[in-house]
Amino acid sequence: MNILVVAAHPDDELLGCGGTIAKLAKDHRTDIAILGEGISSRHLKRSETDAAALEALRANARSVSELLGATSVVFAGLPDNRFDELPLLDIVKQVERLIDELSPEVIYTHHPGDLNIDHAITFRAVMTATRPIIGCPVKEIYAFEVASSTEWAFQQLGPAFKPNVFVDIGATIENKLQGMKLYESETRAFPHPRSLEALRVQARRWGAVVGMEYAESFELIRSIRG
Repeated sequence: MNILVVAAHPDDELLGCGGTIAKLAKDHRTDIAILGEGISSRHLKRSETDAAALEALRANARSVSELLGATSVVFAGLPDNRFDELPLLDIVKQVERLIDELSPEVIYTHHPGDLNIDHAITFRAVMTATRPIIGCPVKEIYAFEVASSTEWAFQQLGPAFKPNVFVDIGATIENKLQGMKLYESETRAFPHPRSLEALRVQARRWGAVVGMEYAESFELIRSIRG
């Protein structure tokens, strides 16, 4: 089975499903696609972003991908937090190209109700690129939550995140936390949601909901079964 994780920014893939990637990659081809460049929105003008900082972030993403056991990580380099300035078709084409190259049967991506605009547009692009027509290999699509975006919408941006699939990450939670340490520019101190302590609590919370020690939660968007 081929699996594709489509994330808007470096660290979203880890926050959303890092434990699940580490678990699935042991038995399945698992590729990661990161559409946006990350961090450039921290400057008034995108041109003010330090090229070395962007490359360092990509290097972090490669290290995380290797840590999780992913087959590959690719970067589209779209402008950070500015996806709404691009034609949706341009983003859809990026996703379609990946699907043509990798033939994933399962995709994990963002939830449409996230606060971050790039997350919502990434979801829309994935849904458009995976229209269930003859020849589309994608049979299942799952939406993940991203700490400091999904919950910070406070369920005011619809639809609200309603997880109905849970993955036991008891054996891979430490991989996820170690990966977050590698994202030096993205990790924050507690009580920020992207702190190591908060991420552990999040996984324990979902685990407790479904009788596990640690879990990641997903919303099943579509499942096509033969």
